[in-house]
Amino acid sequence: MRTARPRTVHPVLWAGWAALAAGAVLCVLGWYGVSGERFAERQLPYLASCTVPGAALIIAGAVLLTHGRTALAAARVEELYALLVAAEPADADGSGQAAAAPVAAGADLLMVPGGTLFHRADCPLVAGKAEAVPVDGKLVAGGELGPCPICEPAGTTG
Repeated sequence: MRTARPRTVHPVLWAGWAALAAGAVLCVLGWYGVSGERFAERQLPYLASCTVPGAALIIAGAVLLTHGRTALAAARVEELYALLVAAEPADADGSGQAAAAPVAAGADLLMVPGGTLFHRADCPLVAGKAEAVPVDGKLVAGGELGPCPICEPAGTTG
């Protein structure tokens, strides 16, 4: 189930894009005004009224966009955390405590060719994959394969 994104982030992003666009327009107008004047004393009003505020708006727009995207990312992390915390463990007993068994509990160890981890047969990372093959004990003993952090296989095949 996907929930809606917070509405407070979108106005910040729109304000950032608007500030960037307005700053770019002011910088172009300032450049056009300065380029039409021959003397420096006639160019200063264009710099003061268009180019400097335009540059400030570009910087403000960049800050607003960065803040908006950071807030959006933080909201997504909070949403995912809420989904993770809200999920009830499948093996919970009446007291609300989860069983201490690992996620997967298979006896055979499998690996994916070219992979760096070995897995239990019922690990969700290799379950249903036709290319998964039994683990060679030499690879595990040589340290070429490490245990999967999801299914946490205990032993090696000999």
